[in-house]
Amino acid sequence: MKKIGQNLFTYVDERFKLQGLFDFAKHKKVPEHEDSFWYYFGGIALFLSGIQVATGIMLLLYYTPSIEAAHESIQFIMSQVKFGWLIRSVHSWTANILIGILFVHMFSTFFLKAYRKPRELTWITGFFLLILFMAFGFSGYLLPWNELSYFATRVGTDIAGSLPFIGKWLKGFILGGTSVSQATLSRFFWFHVALLPLAAFTVIVIHVLLVQILGMSVPLRLKDKKVKEISFFPDFIYKDALGWTLILVLVGVVCVFLPWEVGKKADPFAATPLGIKPEWYFTFMFTTLKLIPSHVLFIEGEQLAILAFMAGGIFWMLAPFLDRKAARERPSPVFTWIGIIVLLYIVVMTVVTYTVPKL
Repeated sequence: MKKIGQNLFTYVDERFKLQGLFDFAKHKKVPEHEDSFWYYFGGIALFLSGIQVATGIMLLLYYTPSIEAAHESIQFIMSQVKFGWLIRSVHSWTANILIGILFVHMFSTFFLKAYRKPRELTWITGFFLLILFMAFGFSGYLLPWNELSYFATRVGTDIAGSLPFIGKWLKGFILGGTSVSQATLSRFFWFHVALLPLAAFTVIVIHVLLVQILGMSVPLRLKDKKVKEISFFPDFIYKDALGWTLILVLVGVVCVFLPWEVGKKADPFAATPLGIKPEWYFTFMFTTLKLIPSHVLFIEGEQLAILAFMAGGIFWMLAPFLDRKAARERPSPVFTWIGIIVLLYIVVMTVVTYTVPKL
């Protein structure tokens, strides 16, 4: 049996040159220190992305992207397909957990100043991955065609329509018309299963390649100290796999006790229900738009808030180039405080969304 395995490996290696990858993994070193814990969130995010692809393909076999049959196909998956309820619950819960993990990974990278030279492009590709997965969440939210997803999508596209100059065009492009309709569902479906996966796969490959080439960053406070290193394979991979196992157990427990709901089928002619909110990772922006005055000086409040979010996103993406102290391997307390303020803002606004009844 062992000889058969060796012959099979030799056959594959002669054609794909896998031995080079194994040699690279064995010789690659990863720093190990008291902040190494944060390294593993990137691997967990990659693992959850794989689960999203696998469960998404399974759901695609039974889903029908039409306003007449979308909701019914979800009901069929949940009630008639063997383990369909579990597959859909895993897909939905891992999508939310994945975005949470990406936020953790992003902020840990920011506070550890791991974006500093020469890892600027690693940070930028990571930033785009967060945006892409939030877009996944937004496009996938409408696909069940239930009451909550329908009206939340309408609210979200109305916000996009508030953008100055391009708002009207952008809203029409997203909707495929003037309202949430079959055209919208079709667009969201193809964004969700074709365009976004292609874009995400491309950026993930670049991001992972950059991480492998440039290695893991060491915190600034340890840059002049001798840091212990462990081998990428098998030591780091074993620990990474432990994280995957724990998160898989968490997903399984949540799905069994809190299976994802189907909801009531959307009725475009019904009044918007009270308390409609987007997914949790959009609520800090949603609540800001709710609380901001209708006009701030001579500018509409919504437009000002949206422009501020866009400017903040650009600033955040360009942090490696703006944080000149970190680029010179020096502590940068100003950027640390900026990160703390942004994190607190997101947390506070999210909590406010779910604790203030009128929002």
